[in-house]
Amino acid sequence: MPTPTACLALADGTLFYGHGIGATGTCVAELCFNTAMTGYQEIMTDPSYAGQVVTFTFPHVGNVGCTPEDDESADPVAAGLVVKWDPTLPSNWRSAQTLSEWLAAKGRIGIAGVDTRRLTRAIRAQGAPHVALAHDPNGNFDIEDLVRQARSFQGLVGLDLAKDVTCAQSYRWDETRWAWPDGFGKREGAAPKVVAIDYGAKRNILRCLADAGCDVTVLPATATAEDVLAQNPDGVFLSNGPGDPAATGTYAVPMIKGVLEKNLPIFGICLGHQMLALALGAKTVKMNHGHHGANHPVKDLETGKVEITSMNHGFTVDSQSLPAGVLETHVSLFDGSNCGIRMADRPVFSVQYHPEASPGPQDSFYLFERFRAAMEPAA
Repeated sequence: MPTPTACLALADGTLFYGHGIGATGTCVAELCFNTAMTGYQEIMTDPSYAGQVVTFTFPHVGNVGCTPEDDESADPVAAGLVVKWDPTLPSNWRSAQTLSEWLAAKGRIGIAGVDTRRLTRAIRAQGAPHVALAHDPNGNFDIEDLVRQARSFQGLVGLDLAKDVTCAQSYRWDETRWAWPDGFGKREGAAPKVVAIDYGAKRNILRCLADAGCDVTVLPATATAEDVLAQNPDGVFLSNGPGDPAATGTYAVPMIKGVLEKNLPIFGICLGHQMLALALGAKTVKMNHGHHGANHPVKDLETGKVEITSMNHGFTVDSQSLPAGVLETHVSLFDGSNCGIRMADRPVFSVQYHPEASPGPQDSFYLFERFRAAMEPAA
Protein backbone atom coordinates (compact mmCIF):
# COMPACT_ATOMS: atom_id res chain seq x y z
CA MET A 1 0.00 0.00 0.00
CA PRO A 2 1.50 3.40 -0.96
CA THR A 3 2.53 5.78 1.81
CA PRO A 4 -0.10 8.46 2.47
CA THR A 5 1.10 11.91 1.40
CA ALA A 6 -1.74 13.92 2.96
CA CYS A 7 -3.50 13.91 6.30
CA LEU A 8 -6.72 15.55 7.46
CA ALA A 9 -6.84 15.88 11.25
CA LEU A 10 -10.10 16.80 12.99
CA ALA A 11 -10.12 18.60 16.32
CA ASP A 12 -11.60 15.51 18.02
CA GLY A 13 -8.54 13.50 16.98
CA THR A 14 -10.11 11.68 14.02
CA LEU A 15 -7.64 11.24 11.17
CA PHE A 16 -8.13 10.75 7.44
CA TYR A 17 -5.16 9.81 5.26
CA GLY A 18 -4.94 10.12 1.50
CA HIS A 19 -2.98 11.29 -1.51
CA GLY A 20 -1.91 14.92 -1.53
CA ILE A 21 -2.61 17.10 -4.58
CA GLY A 22 -1.84 20.74 -5.25
CA ALA A 23 0.41 22.72 -2.94
CA THR A 24 2.37 21.27 -0.03
CA GLY A 25 2.23 22.49 3.55
CA THR A 26 -0.52 22.80 6.15
CA CYS A 27 -3.72 24.82 6.43
CA VAL A 28 -6.14 25.15 9.34
CA ALA A 29 -9.84 25.92 8.81
CA GLU A 30 -13.45 24.93 9.34
CA LEU A 31 -14.54 21.86 7.36
CA CYS A 32 -17.76 21.88 5.32
CA PHE A 33 -19.17 19.73 2.53
CA ASN A 34 -20.64 20.69 -0.84
CA THR A 35 -23.06 18.45 -2.74
CA ALA A 36 -22.74 20.10 -6.17
CA MET A 37 -21.86 17.75 -9.03
CA THR A 38 -20.18 20.51 -11.06
CA GLY A 39 -18.38 23.79 -10.50
CA TYR A 40 -15.47 22.80 -8.27
CA GLN A 41 -13.36 25.67 -9.59
CA GLU A 42 -16.15 28.20 -9.04
CA ILE A 43 -16.62 26.85 -5.52
CA MET A 44 -12.93 27.07 -4.64
CA THR A 45 -12.79 30.69 -5.86
CA ASP A 46 -16.04 31.76 -4.16
CA PRO A 47 -14.99 34.32 -1.50
CA SER A 48 -17.77 33.00 0.76
CA TYR A 49 -15.54 29.97 1.47
CA ALA A 50 -12.82 31.98 3.22
CA GLY A 51 -11.65 30.10 6.31
CA GLN A 52 -13.04 26.77 5.11
CA VAL A 53 -11.83 23.47 3.65
CA VAL A 54 -14.43 22.03 1.24
CA THR A 55 -15.31 18.33 1.09
CA PHE A 56 -16.87 17.45 -2.26
CA THR A 57 -19.48 14.72 -1.88
CA PHE A 58 -19.52 14.05 -5.63
CA PRO A 59 -16.68 11.51 -6.15
CA HIS A 60 -15.40 12.64 -9.58
CA VAL A 61 -13.85 16.07 -9.15
CA GLY A 62 -11.30 17.56 -11.53
CA ASN A 63 -12.37 15.78 -14.71
CA VAL A 64 -12.92 18.97 -16.75
CA GLY A 65 -9.73 20.66 -15.59
CA CYS A 66 -9.50 24.38 -14.88
CA THR A 67 -9.77 27.55 -16.96
CA PRO A 68 -9.33 31.21 -15.96
CA GLU A 69 -12.80 31.94 -17.34
CA ASP A 70 -14.40 29.98 -14.49
CA ASP A 71 -12.74 31.81 -11.61
CA GLU A 72 -15.22 33.67 -9.40
CA SER A 73 -12.39 35.75 -7.91
CA ALA A 74 -8.76 36.38 -8.74
CA ASP A 75 -7.52 33.42 -6.68
CA PRO A 76 -8.96 30.49 -4.73
CA VAL A 77 -10.33 31.62 -1.38
CA ALA A 78 -11.20 28.25 0.15
CA ALA A 79 -8.27 26.97 2.20
CA GLY A 80 -8.26 23.48 0.69
CA LEU A 81 -10.34 20.64 -0.72
CA VAL A 82 -11.12 17.00 0.03
CA VAL A 83 -12.16 14.54 -2.70
CA LYS A 84 -12.93 10.84 -3.04
CA TRP A 85 -10.97 9.92 -6.16
CA ASP A 86 -7.67 11.19 -7.48
CA PRO A 87 -8.50 13.77 -10.20
CA THR A 88 -8.18 12.25 -13.67
CA LEU A 89 -6.65 13.91 -16.71
CA PRO A 90 -9.17 16.55 -17.84
CA SER A 91 -11.38 15.91 -20.83
CA ASN A 92 -12.66 19.31 -21.89
CA TRP A 93 -11.71 21.69 -24.71
CA ARG A 94 -11.75 24.67 -22.32
CA SER A 95 -9.22 23.15 -19.90
CA ALA A 96 -5.97 25.08 -19.42
CA GLN A 97 -4.62 23.20 -16.37
CA THR A 98 -5.31 20.07 -14.38
CA LEU A 99 -6.94 20.59 -11.00
CA SER A 100 -3.75 19.58 -9.18
CA GLU A 101 -1.62 21.97 -11.27
CA TRP A 102 -4.10 24.77 -10.67
CA LEU A 103 -4.15 24.15 -6.91
CA ALA A 104 -0.33 24.06 -6.78
CA ALA A 105 -0.03 27.30 -8.76
CA LYS A 106 -2.54 28.99 -6.46
CA GLY A 107 -1.03 27.68 -3.21
CA ARG A 108 -4.01 25.56 -2.17
CA ILE A 109 -3.82 22.09 -0.60
CA GLY A 110 -5.93 19.10 -1.61
CA ILE A 111 -6.33 15.54 -0.38
CA ALA A 112 -7.71 12.69 -2.52
CA GLY A 113 -8.59 9.12 -1.64
CA VAL A 114 -10.72 10.02 1.38
CA ASP A 115 -13.97 8.30 2.36
CA THR A 116 -15.98 11.48 1.80
CA ARG A 117 -19.26 9.75 2.65
CA ARG A 118 -18.00 8.93 6.14
CA LEU A 119 -16.55 12.42 6.49
CA THR A 120 -19.83 14.04 5.41
CA ARG A 121 -21.79 11.97 7.93
CA ALA A 122 -19.40 13.14 10.65
CA ILE A 123 -19.92 16.80 9.65
CA ARG A 124 -23.71 16.39 9.69
CA ALA A 125 -23.64 14.67 13.08
CA GLN A 126 -21.25 16.93 14.98
CA GLY A 127 -21.43 20.19 13.04
CA ALA A 128 -18.68 21.76 10.94
CA PRO A 129 -15.45 20.66 12.69
CA HIS A 130 -12.16 22.52 12.88
CA VAL A 131 -9.42 20.74 10.96
CA ALA A 132 -5.78 20.83 9.94
CA LEU A 133 -4.97 19.62 6.41
CA ALA A 134 -1.37 18.71 5.61
CA HIS A 135 0.33 17.64 2.37
CA ASP A 136 3.88 16.25 2.54
CA PRO A 137 5.23 14.24 -0.46
CA ASN A 138 7.38 12.23 1.97
CA GLY A 139 4.44 11.34 4.20
CA ASN A 140 5.95 12.76 7.39
CA PHE A 141 3.23 14.10 9.71
CA ASP A 142 3.35 15.30 13.30
CA ILE A 143 -0.12 14.07 14.23
CA GLU A 144 -0.14 15.59 17.70
CA ASP A 145 0.74 18.98 16.27
CA LEU A 146 -1.92 18.74 13.54
CA VAL A 147 -4.63 17.93 16.09
CA ARG A 148 -3.36 20.76 18.30
CA GLN A 149 -3.57 23.19 15.38
CA ALA A 150 -7.12 22.05 14.60
CA ARG A 151 -8.17 22.53 18.22
CA SER A 152 -6.61 25.98 18.39
CA PHE A 153 -8.48 27.29 15.33
CA GLN A 154 -10.72 30.12 16.53
CA GLY A 155 -13.64 29.27 14.27
CA LEU A 156 -15.86 31.57 12.23
CA VAL A 157 -18.20 32.81 14.96
CA GLY A 158 -17.40 36.45 15.67
CA LEU A 159 -15.01 36.60 12.70
CA ASP A 160 -15.27 39.38 10.12
CA LEU A 161 -13.76 37.96 6.93
CA ALA A 162 -15.39 40.36 4.46
CA LYS A 163 -12.56 42.84 5.01
CA ASP A 164 -10.09 40.16 3.88
CA VAL A 165 -11.78 39.39 0.56
CA THR A 166 -13.32 42.71 -0.49
CA CYS A 167 -11.89 44.89 -3.25
CA ALA A 168 -9.23 47.46 -2.33
CA GLN A 169 -10.91 50.28 -4.28
CA SER A 170 -14.02 50.97 -6.31
CA TYR A 171 -14.36 49.87 -9.95
CA ARG A 172 -16.90 49.68 -12.78
CA TRP A 173 -18.29 46.36 -14.10
CA ASP A 174 -19.85 45.84 -17.54
CA GLU A 175 -19.16 42.16 -18.38
CA THR A 176 -22.28 40.03 -18.92
CA ARG A 177 -22.89 36.30 -18.60
CA TRP A 178 -21.09 33.66 -20.67
CA ALA A 179 -23.03 32.39 -23.68
CA TRP A 180 -22.16 30.01 -26.50
CA PRO A 181 -20.44 30.63 -28.85
CA ASP A 182 -19.23 34.14 -28.04
CA GLY A 183 -18.25 33.78 -24.37
CA PHE A 184 -18.71 36.79 -22.11
CA GLY A 185 -20.56 39.81 -23.42
CA LYS A 186 -20.48 43.51 -22.57
CA ARG A 187 -23.33 45.72 -21.41
CA GLU A 188 -23.69 48.95 -23.33
CA GLY A 189 -25.96 51.98 -23.32
CA ALA A 190 -27.82 53.89 -20.62
CA ALA A 191 -29.00 51.91 -17.61
CA PRO A 192 -30.03 52.35 -13.96
CA LYS A 193 -26.97 52.95 -11.81
CA VAL A 194 -26.34 50.28 -9.19
CA VAL A 195 -23.80 50.43 -6.39
CA ALA A 196 -22.73 46.90 -5.47
CA ILE A 197 -21.18 46.49 -2.03
CA ASP A 198 -18.43 43.87 -2.20
CA TYR A 199 -18.43 41.66 0.90
CA GLY A 200 -16.80 38.97 -1.26
CA ALA A 201 -18.77 39.28 -4.49
CA LYS A 202 -18.66 36.50 -7.07
CA ARG A 203 -17.96 37.68 -10.59
CA ASN A 204 -21.03 35.93 -11.95
CA ILE A 205 -23.28 37.92 -9.62
CA LEU A 206 -21.87 41.12 -11.12
CA ARG A 207 -22.34 39.65 -14.60
CA CYS A 208 -25.98 38.89 -13.81
CA LEU A 209 -26.55 42.47 -12.66
CA ALA A 210 -25.03 43.74 -15.91
CA ASP A 211 -26.98 41.14 -17.90
CA ALA A 212 -30.22 42.37 -16.34
CA GLY A 213 -29.41 45.89 -17.55
CA CYS A 214 -27.63 47.56 -14.62
CA ASP A 215 -24.75 50.04 -14.76
CA VAL A 216 -22.64 48.56 -11.94
CA THR A 217 -20.11 50.33 -9.72
CA VAL A 218 -18.50 48.15 -7.03
CA LEU A 219 -17.49 49.61 -3.66
CA PRO A 220 -15.48 47.98 -0.84
CA ALA A 221 -17.24 46.33 2.11
CA THR A 222 -16.29 49.20 4.43
CA ALA A 223 -17.99 51.86 2.27
CA THR A 224 -20.14 54.24 4.31
CA ALA A 225 -23.64 55.45 3.46
CA GLU A 226 -22.05 58.72 2.38
CA ASP A 227 -19.73 56.84 0.01
CA VAL A 228 -22.66 54.95 -1.50
CA LEU A 229 -24.97 57.94 -1.85
CA ALA A 230 -22.17 60.04 -3.38
CA GLN A 231 -22.46 57.74 -6.42
CA ASN A 232 -26.07 58.89 -6.85
CA PRO A 233 -27.31 55.31 -7.33
CA ASP A 234 -30.74 54.20 -8.50
CA GLY A 235 -30.36 51.03 -6.42
CA VAL A 236 -27.96 49.30 -4.03
CA PHE A 237 -26.86 45.66 -4.17
CA LEU A 238 -25.42 43.78 -1.15
CA SER A 239 -23.17 40.87 -2.17
CA ASN A 240 -22.37 37.45 -0.77
CA GLY A 241 -19.35 36.97 1.47
CA PRO A 242 -17.72 34.93 4.27
CA GLY A 243 -17.61 35.01 8.05
CA ASP A 244 -20.02 35.93 10.82
CA PRO A 245 -22.66 38.42 9.65
CA ALA A 246 -22.88 39.92 13.14
CA ALA A 247 -19.16 40.79 12.98
CA THR A 248 -19.37 42.31 9.51
CA GLY A 249 -22.53 44.09 10.60
CA THR A 250 -20.61 46.40 12.93
CA TYR A 251 -19.80 48.60 9.92
CA ALA A 252 -22.20 47.25 7.27
CA VAL A 253 -25.43 47.76 9.24
CA PRO A 254 -24.95 51.53 9.78
CA MET A 255 -24.28 51.92 6.05
CA ILE A 256 -27.42 49.96 5.09
CA LYS A 257 -29.55 51.92 7.55
CA GLY A 258 -28.30 55.14 5.98
CA VAL A 259 -29.26 53.91 2.52
CA LEU A 260 -32.67 52.72 3.76
CA GLU A 261 -33.43 56.29 4.83
CA LYS A 262 -33.18 57.35 1.17
CA ASN A 263 -35.89 54.93 0.03
CA LEU A 264 -33.71 53.31 -2.64
CA PRO A 265 -34.34 49.79 -4.00
CA ILE A 266 -32.05 47.29 -2.27
CA PHE A 267 -31.26 43.69 -3.24
CA GLY A 268 -29.11 41.35 -1.14
CA ILE A 269 -27.69 37.85 -1.67
CA CYS A 270 -26.29 35.46 0.99
CA LEU A 271 -24.21 37.57 3.43
CA GLY A 272 -25.89 40.62 1.89
CA HIS A 273 -29.24 39.05 2.82
CA GLN A 274 -28.05 38.62 6.39
CA MET A 275 -26.68 42.16 6.51
CA LEU A 276 -30.03 43.55 5.35
CA ALA A 277 -31.89 41.47 7.94
CA LEU A 278 -29.64 42.78 10.70
CA ALA A 279 -30.15 46.36 9.51
CA LEU A 280 -33.92 45.84 9.63
CA GLY A 281 -33.74 44.55 13.22
CA ALA A 282 -33.56 40.75 12.84
CA LYS A 283 -30.90 38.38 14.19
CA THR A 284 -28.60 35.74 12.67
CA VAL A 285 -27.45 32.40 14.11
CA LYS A 286 -24.73 29.84 13.30
CA MET A 287 -26.01 26.66 11.66
CA ASN A 288 -24.92 23.14 12.55
CA HIS A 289 -23.29 22.38 9.19
CA GLY A 290 -24.80 24.99 6.90
CA HIS A 291 -26.09 24.68 3.35
CA HIS A 292 -23.55 24.11 0.59
CA GLY A 293 -24.64 22.72 -2.77
CA ALA A 294 -26.44 23.31 -6.06
CA ASN A 295 -29.60 21.29 -5.48
CA HIS A 296 -31.38 22.98 -2.57
CA PRO A 297 -35.18 23.28 -2.88
CA VAL A 298 -36.57 26.64 -1.79
CA LYS A 299 -40.26 27.56 -1.64
CA ASP A 300 -41.50 31.02 -2.55
CA LEU A 301 -44.19 31.55 0.10
CA GLU A 302 -45.92 34.21 -1.97
CA THR A 303 -46.35 32.24 -5.20
CA GLY A 304 -46.04 28.65 -4.00
CA LYS A 305 -43.33 28.04 -6.58
CA VAL A 306 -40.40 25.78 -5.69
CA GLU A 307 -36.98 26.76 -7.00
CA ILE A 308 -33.91 24.51 -7.07
CA THR A 309 -31.11 26.74 -5.89
CA SER A 310 -27.40 27.01 -5.27
CA MET A 311 -26.43 27.69 -1.64
CA ASN A 312 -23.34 28.38 0.40
CA HIS A 313 -23.83 29.63 3.94
CA GLY A 314 -23.05 28.63 7.51
CA PHE A 315 -25.18 31.29 9.21
CA THR A 316 -28.89 31.96 8.79
CA VAL A 317 -31.43 34.67 9.54
CA ASP A 318 -33.63 33.81 12.53
CA SER A 319 -37.11 34.12 11.01
CA GLN A 320 -38.65 34.41 14.48
CA SER A 321 -36.76 37.67 14.96
CA LEU A 322 -38.12 39.45 11.86
CA PRO A 323 -39.75 42.74 12.90
CA ALA A 324 -43.15 44.03 11.84
CA GLY A 325 -43.17 45.19 8.25
CA VAL A 326 -40.55 42.64 7.16
CA LEU A 327 -42.00 39.54 5.49
CA GLU A 328 -40.48 36.09 5.09
CA THR A 329 -40.68 35.31 1.37
CA HIS A 330 -38.70 32.09 0.91
CA VAL A 331 -37.92 29.04 3.07
CA SER A 332 -35.69 25.99 2.66
CA LEU A 333 -37.62 22.77 2.04
CA PHE A 334 -34.74 20.85 3.62
CA ASP A 335 -35.00 22.33 7.10
CA GLY A 336 -37.45 25.24 7.01
CA SER A 337 -34.75 27.85 7.57
CA ASN A 338 -35.21 31.36 6.23
CA CYS A 339 -34.20 31.92 2.60
CA GLY A 340 -35.67 35.31 1.75
CA ILE A 341 -37.22 38.51 3.13
CA ARG A 342 -38.72 41.73 1.83
CA MET A 343 -40.08 44.95 3.24
CA ALA A 344 -43.87 45.07 2.98
CA ASP A 345 -44.09 48.57 1.55
CA ARG A 346 -40.81 49.14 -0.35
CA PRO A 347 -38.69 47.44 -3.07
CA VAL A 348 -36.17 46.14 -0.53
CA PHE A 349 -35.59 42.38 -0.64
CA SER A 350 -32.95 39.70 -0.28
CA VAL A 351 -32.41 35.94 -0.55
CA GLN A 352 -30.11 33.52 1.24
CA TYR A 353 -29.34 31.45 -1.86
CA HIS A 354 -27.34 32.24 -5.02
CA PRO A 355 -29.56 33.14 -7.99
CA GLU A 356 -26.51 33.71 -10.21
CA ALA A 357 -26.11 29.90 -10.29
CA SER A 358 -22.36 29.49 -10.57
CA PRO A 359 -22.49 26.55 -10.28
CA GLY A 360 -26.14 25.55 -10.15
CA PRO A 361 -29.59 25.85 -11.74
CA GLN A 362 -30.91 29.12 -13.15
CA ASP A 363 -34.42 29.03 -11.65
CA SER A 364 -33.91 32.27 -9.74
CA PHE A 365 -32.46 34.68 -12.30
CA TYR A 366 -35.80 36.54 -12.18
CA LEU A 367 -34.62 38.18 -8.96
CA PHE A 368 -32.07 40.26 -10.89
CA GLU A 369 -34.83 41.30 -13.29
CA ARG A 370 -37.09 42.17 -10.33
CA PHE A 371 -34.35 44.41 -8.93
CA ARG A 372 -33.90 46.04 -12.34
CA ALA A 373 -37.65 46.61 -12.62
CA ALA A 374 -37.75 48.23 -9.16
CA MET A 375 -35.44 50.94 -10.52
CA GLU A 376 -37.48 51.59 -13.68
CA PRO A 377 -38.93 54.94 -12.53
CA ALA A 378 -35.37 56.20 -12.08
CA ALA A 379 -34.05 54.69 -15.31
